[in-house]
Amino acid sequence: MTTTLAGLGVRKAAILLVQLGRDRAAAVMSKLDDSEVEAISAEIARLDSISGGETESVLTEFRDLMTARAHIAQGGLAFAQQLLEQSLGSERAAEIMERLNAAAVQMPFQFLHRADPAQLRSFIVDEHPQVIALVLAHMTPDKASLLLSGLPPEQQAKVAHRIAVMDRTSPDIVRAVEATLERKLSSMLQPSDLSRVGGLDPLVNIINRSDRSTERQIVEGLESLDAALANEVKSRMFMFEDIVDLDDRSIQQVLRQVDTSELALALKGVADQVRDKITSNLSERAGVTLVEEIELLGPVRLTQVEEAQQAIIRTIRQLEEQGQIMVRRGNDDEFVD
Repeated sequence: MTTTLAGLGVRKAAILLVQLGRDRAAAVMSKLDDSEVEAISAEIARLDSISGGETESVLTEFRDLMTARAHIAQGGLAFAQQLLEQSLGSERAAEIMERLNAAAVQMPFQFLHRADPAQLRSFIVDEHPQVIALVLAHMTPDKASLLLSGLPPEQQAKVAHRIAVMDRTSPDIVRAVEATLERKLSSMLQPSDLSRVGGLDPLVNIINRSDRSTERQIVEGLESLDAALANEVKSRMFMFEDIVDLDDRSIQQVLRQVDTSELALALKGVADQVRDKITSNLSERAGVTLVEEIELLGPVRLTQVEEAQQAIIRTIRQLEEQGQIMVRRGNDDEFVD
């Protein structure tokens, strides 16, 4: 039933569960994974009034999907499609089968998403960099960055390089790698589709969610492996030094969100042009106060500086996502004021 539920989409699944009643809905929800439960629960919370026509349409669609699954169990996909065509017509049957097939497809390595990142690190650290790259490319950027940051620096660069140059991977190779990991982790999954993973965007997403030290190690490692690729990666990333490329209005927006003590720590030891870019967007008195606070810090650990810089970068990315500031990337077109 859960696969059939997935074929409906989030809103329709939410409507169906409401119609089932609390106990039956809870029984169904217990069979779903965490992300599905969160998505459907949020949609149920957003539901207000539902028309009788929409409810009837959802129930009819669910019945059709259940009927199709029953036919598949009896005689396979072809048999199911034939029966649906006879009862519903070829166009409607094709729509139902397409949704059912899409819902049945599972992405590889899903079992790894439920594992503890620390355990996963020790689990994959001895694997070949290509295997690690394949696994990380199938994971969310947040979890992939945790795993990547736990690898030795020289291994980080090799894995990052392989993620960047990876394109399409044969289903047979994915299945072979997954089968090996399944046996080691005693988990199960049956992937069945050609998946496009890897490339620069997944790598940049992973790096952007890594700590500053890991970010620097990966970029430096990539520079030694493939200078052109490293430049392309850097052009798509936002690094702390790129603050100098922000326009004054954006800088001022960022400064409103940043604590002065954190800003002082982030500016400790940076290039003069970075510090000047910040102080030029403060009042004269605030700029002097900031410089004095930086000098009063004395010697500080590099990790503390990098953590402060990373916090400011997160603020910049958040403001960019909200559309409050514009961040120019290496390949972006020029803007005219």
